[in-house]
Amino acid sequence: MSNKPSRTLTFKCAKCTKSVQVFLQKVSACSHIQPYQGICSCGEIRRHATGGKDVVASFVATGEIDHHH
Repeated sequence: MSNKPSRTLTFKCAKCTKSVQVFLQKVSACSHIQPYQGICSCGEIRRHATGGKDVVASFVATGEIDHHH
């Protein structure tokens, strides 16, 4: 089994309940997060991430990755 994160994930849109696919975003090697982002056909932005709790919360709220090094 691979330990690499999946390149895409699918969620239901919170606004229209349609399926929305989010894509793994490029990050630096020192980052402690695997951020995903996508846009639903209704225009709603969907963010998801795995990793450090504080960094994930910041990314989901703002779309920015805070480097803490």
